Amino acid sequence: MGFFSAILSLIGFGFGIPIGLLIGYFIFIYFQPNDVKKPIMRSIGELDSKALRGLLQEIPLWVKNPDYERVDWLNSFVSEMWPYLDKAVCNIIRDTTKPIIDQYIGKYKIESIEFKALTLGSLPPTLQGIKVFDTREDELIIEPALRWAGNPNVIVEVKVFGIVATAQLVDLQVFAVPRITMKPLVPTFPCFGKISVTLMEKPHVDFGLKLVGGDVMAIPGLYRFVQEYIKEEVADLYMWPKSLDIPILDDPRAMKKPVGMLNVKVIGASNLKKMDILGKSDPYVKLKLTGDKLQSKKTSVKMNNLNPEWNEAFNFVVKDPGSQVLELYAYDWDKVGAHDKIGMQIVPLKYLTAYESKRFKLDLLRSMDPNDPHNKKPRGQITAELTYNPFKEDENSFNVDDSGIAVDKPPEGVPEGGGLLVVTAHSAEDLEGKHHTNPYAQLIFMGEKRKTQPLKKNRDPRWEQDFEFMLEGPPVNEKLHVDVISRAMGLSLHFKEHLGYVDINLSDVVHNKRINEIYHLVDSKNGKVHIEMQWRT
Repeated sequence: MGFFSAILSLIGFGFGIPIGLLIGYFIFIYFQPNDVKKPIMRSIGELDSKALRGLLQEIPLWVKNPDYERVDWLNSFVSEMWPYLDKAVCNIIRDTTKPIIDQYIGKYKIESIEFKALTLGSLPPTLQGIKVFDTREDELIIEPALRWAGNPNVIVEVKVFGIVATAQLVDLQVFAVPRITMKPLVPTFPCFGKISVTLMEKPHVDFGLKLVGGDVMAIPGLYRFVQEYIKEEVADLYMWPKSLDIPILDDPRAMKKPVGMLNVKVIGASNLKKMDILGKSDPYVKLKLTGDKLQSKKTSVKMNNLNPEWNEAFNFVVKDPGSQVLELYAYDWDKVGAHDKIGMQIVPLKYLTAYESKRFKLDLLRSMDPNDPHNKKPRGQITAELTYNPFKEDENSFNVDDSGIAVDKPPEGVPEGGGLLVVTAHSAEDLEGKHHTNPYAQLIFMGEKRKTQPLKKNRDPRWEQDFEFMLEGPPVNEKLHVDVISRAMGLSLHFKEHLGYVDINLSDVVHNKRINEIYHLVDSKNGKVHIEMQWRT
């Protein structure tokens, strides 16, 4: 009976399976609905909060904060470049850590430390958005929201007492919103002098660490301790107001920042060459500092004198003592016609020692060409005393204004109670001229006129020019007159046209040390001018 039961069971199973599948197929075809509707397309704005949370598992920063802009194009670029960026960054890590690792070789019985594997993985970091700050300062500030859930493989092998131990970093997650400041903006590539990186909030860092194959982070309590320790250490180093400063341009000329003052005292001259037919000479000395956009300075004229004495002092702002040169020209003053040059000489500032006065007795030459045969003829000597006073770099050499920006104090050599007034004509906007708009800014201060370069056919000119005024006392009761003028570039019946002006009281500059404002122009419908002033005392 058992044998026949087994045969019947096999026959039933063989017939039952095909028959069941056939019946199921016909039922599926018979009961399939024929009135299938197209899916309803709805905009995100029509979805309720629950549907949105289901659709967006993680809300992007550019949705939560409208100030943040989408940078999908940048994420695509990084994604395509990541295989190459991975190798480049890893090479930088190796080169940077090598001298640090070499310091520990031989100490604490450490025989060797090396990377057995170093890769950042196949998943690139992404930017959820970038926020750009619009300031009136000479800087560019951005805040990128960085998120990186990577799969790096970093294996470090340490050999101690002949025993090899390995540590492996895996599953790294980082979320941070650094504030990146690029300043000052300069007309030299890459167009900014320094990068400052600071954190406005503590970053989120998560990772796995394996020692000898075991997951150390699985130890109870250790994971949370390491998390908090890393956050605190990073915050202590880079949390605002602390920052990581990366210098880009070291050239002071590119930074356009004064680094000191040069005090020149023209003492006198001797045995000057006779330039007048019916008399001796009427000498004066003209001084100019190379690389300085300010006008040259002159001594008084000593009539009919070949051995004049002046004892007159002049101050110059120094921006690069390594390359700047003081040029001294001796002229014979003539009432009619051009003044005759008696001779010239130069003094490179690199020969000066800081804070030490040095007297020079210089033989005058016709020119600085060593092959000029006229240089062999005597033209007299000129005596001058030079003192270079660099700005101090300690904490006491800076004033800090309300915006937290350091303002240099003037060095020694500035008259007591006086100082240096630095005026920067940044830009103007919404200028309108009836006949032409080729604007330049003219500054009038205490009877002295300075002006920027005119810009052709520009309603929003950007000059970025500095003007410096050495003063005997604080200009508390003085005003700076700024006049924006358009000048015709060709033949025109209207050569000049005033586009607007503003009078700025300097009392606020003296008390606040620094003013950086946009002023509405008088006699202009919508015109504005951006002026920055610093008073260094």
